[in-house]
Order: sequence, then structure tokens, then C-alpha cells
Amino acid sequence: MSPSRNPRRLAVTAAAAALLTVAPLGVTAAHAQVTRVRQGSATDASRATWSGPAYTMNGSGGIVTATMTKAIDAIRGGSGAIDVVVIAGSGSGTPECDVISPLAGVNSCTTLTLTAAADGNNSQVNTDVRNAEFVYFAGGDQCRYVAWKGTTLEASVESVVAKGGGVGGGSAGHHVNSDIVYDACTASATSSGALANPYDRSSTFTTGMFRWPNYAGTINDSHFVTRDRMGRTMAFVARAVADGLAPGGKAWGVGVEEGASLFVDRAGRATLSGPSAYVVLGDHQPEVAVARQPLTYTNFKIWKLTNGQSYDFANRPTCGYYLRSVRAGVPDANLYSGTPVTDCSTTPPPSGGSAFAEVEPNDSRTAANDISGLTFPATVTGDMKSSSDRDYFSLTLGSGQTLTVNCAVPSAYDADLYLLSASGSTLTRSVNDGAGADESVTLTRTSSGTGTYYLDLEAYAGSGTADYSCTAAKS
Repeated sequence: MSPSRNPRRLAVTAAAAALLTVAPLGVTAAHAQVTRVRQGSATDASRATWSGPAYTMNGSGGIVTATMTKAIDAIRGGSGAIDVVVIAGSGSGTPECDVISPLAGVNSCTTLTLTAAADGNNSQVNTDVRNAEFVYFAGGDQCRYVAWKGTTLEASVESVVAKGGGVGGGSAGHHVNSDIVYDACTASATSSGALANPYDRSSTFTTGMFRWPNYAGTINDSHFVTRDRMGRTMAFVARAVADGLAPGGKAWGVGVEEGASLFVDRAGRATLSGPSAYVVLGDHQPEVAVARQPLTYTNFKIWKLTNGQSYDFANRPTCGYYLRSVRAGVPDANLYSGTPVTDCSTTPPPSGGSAFAEVEPNDSRTAANDISGLTFPATVTGDMKSSSDRDYFSLTLGSGQTLTVNCAVPSAYDADLYLLSASGSTLTRSVNDGAGADESVTLTRTSSGTGTYYLDLEAYAGSGTADYSCTAAKS
């Protein structure tokens, strides 16, 4: 399971006196499963139309007031007040409503704690949800939440969005709001385990529960950097593509760090409040994704967002990402940072391609590894085995073709990248300073016919066995 939210504390408020125990449908009051605490007005807000939808996607269980306030204001269109429902699968108290209730524009906040799958058909629960304008799924265990798929509660939550309200969630509640839900119903997946076997028993998914406008093909993940979940998100994305879970053969992992929150507006634009969030795109079939074998997947496209930055889910960008790969279960170094590609054309770069590991000796142009026969974009890996190492790779370009090379350099050393002519002249170079600094070059061939070029990666400072990874694309 994924017990990732903070324990729900017992709220000491006047509203606690209004605690109402409600029996689920078909269950006697003596076996009641639902607790209900309402704070604020006892009368629901009433209005013909609302101005959402709006969403909050939180990396941990707590409310982030910056994005919650944006959602409230967006739904009410700057006037009036809304009713909020918080749905939890366990625990006690009202920690989310304690934060939400004092916010401007909130008429009431009701905490519903449901402890059984059948509670999704409880009439009082569904009345509260349908009368609300925002539904927030608390942290806890997303396996409890996907058990409500197919109950009346699923349709009730969807009705809130349909009328111009909104939804959100933190930690487990963040997971359940994606198109493809990592449900953690058998065990909690780790990055190392998922990369070693993307079909491990811990990697289980629920589809067909919620599909919010502009958010198709997504797999949410939480506590992202703190718990080192990039690797497992990569494995989830590869699984979604390989198993046909995502429409169009593409899947987007959305990893949000603890304390961070994405506010997604009605137009599909997500803006981050807090430390960081990542969008991880898999846009081609995995090279290797089978049961009991380590994952190989080249060229995940990764967008990193920091506080105040945005990602447009309605018009998903085709540039601004950095590239990272996984080979035989081993991910590239520096998964959480990279130099963004900024020179993409107006159409997405080609997907797929082939991979090549350097073959020593390749320390001169005459001994260069020939990669001209690879399918591009091609991924080339190697290492700077000594502080004087130089690795050469030869390739060809046709007239009018543009070559773009992006190299992810591990933190073990500083390496520089040169693009040379057939005679060995330097045509362009990238010499960013510092160990682990990524390098990139681009060049368009203006001469007629086909020409030979050399990639030259040189150790500038340090050395080691950690692999660099260079992706070469032609357009």
C-alpha cells in the first residue's frame, strides 16, 4: 500500500460537536461506516452556473493554500461562495477542512470518512458531493479510493466537474485524479524494483475511473523527489505505453514533490506553487518491457517545473524538455535536472531510434566509432575512463539536415562536447563548466550532398566509470 499522508489528527473545533454518523446503504446504523463533519454554513450555496472546472494536484496530503485559493476563486468567478467536500478513506479529524474553511469564498467544508467500498453508494455521501463545488481527496491509500470505481460516488464527483466545479487531492488523493491510477493495491512500488521488473506485483493500475478534461494519458505520482520516485514513474509510463493503457501510444507521468501543488485551470494550464514538479513523457514503445526483465527505454522527455512555472496540458509542449534513458534497469545519472532542449522545430522530434555503447579504443578520428548506420534519434553512451580520455563517433548529414546532440554528463566528471568536420576542424562546441554539467550542440549542413562529421567528447576534469548519455537527432 501507499500510506503516504500524514496521520489525520482529531480536530478540536466547534464543528466536531456536529459529528454525524451515517449508515451506508444496506447496512444498519450499528455497523455504520461513514463519519460526517460539516464546518461553516449548514445551508448549501446555490447558484445556476459556476466558472470552473479547476483542479489542485498536491505532492503530499495537506492543503496548499495558494492553489486552493486559486481554485476557489476560479470556480466562483470572483463572487459568491462554494461548498467543499473532503473525502478520506481512513483516520479521524478534519485537518483539510480546518485549513479550507477560513479561506475567502468558502461557504462550508464537509469531511466524509468512508471505510468500505460500499460507502460509495451511501445516499448522504452522494448528496453532499453533488451539492458541493469542489471535492478534495485526502491522502492515505489510493487502493481504497479506486474501490469506489463504478459506485454512485464516481458519477457524483464527475457531476461536480461537469457543472463547473472542481476536484483535487494530495498524495493518494493526487494519484486517484489521474487518467491511469497507480493503485498500490498489492504493495508499494520502489524505483529500483519497478526498473528491475516493470511488471513486478507492486506495479498495478486502475483505469476508467476519472478522466478530467485536458488530462488524458496521465499517471500521477507524489512525494516525488523526497522518496526518489522518478524511476518508478518512468517504469509506470513505459508500462502504460507497452500495455496500451494510454491513448495514442503516449503517456505522461506527473510527479509532484512534497509541499508542492499544481493548479490546473479550465483551459488545461497547470501552474506550480512550491518546490518542484515533473512531467515525464513516453512517446514510443519501450525497447524492453517484459515481465521479470529490467526495463530499457531510451529518451524519456522530462519537463521540470519550479515555483511559478507552467505546463499546458491542453496544448502539450514539444520542446523545453531534457532527455533521460533507462538501460537494462539502470537509469541515467541526474534524473531530476538537465539542460532543456530549446531548439525544437514546431513539430515534435522523432521518437524511437537506436542505442550504441562506445567501443574502445575510439580516442581519435581514425578510430572513431561509426554510428552513421543507426536509426535516429540515436543514443550513445560511454565514459571518461581517464582525465585525458577522448571519445569519437562518426556520422553523416545530408544537405539541409540539422543535427542536434544533447549529452547528459554524470556528476563524476566534467566533459566537453565538440562537433568536427571531416578534416577535424571544430565547427561548434559546448563547454559548460562544472562536473555533471550537460552539453549540447546543433548544426545545419548547408553544403550539397552528404558529409561526414565527428562527435568528440573530451574529459576536461575528473574521470570515472559512470556513463554519459548523448542523444543525436536529425531533422
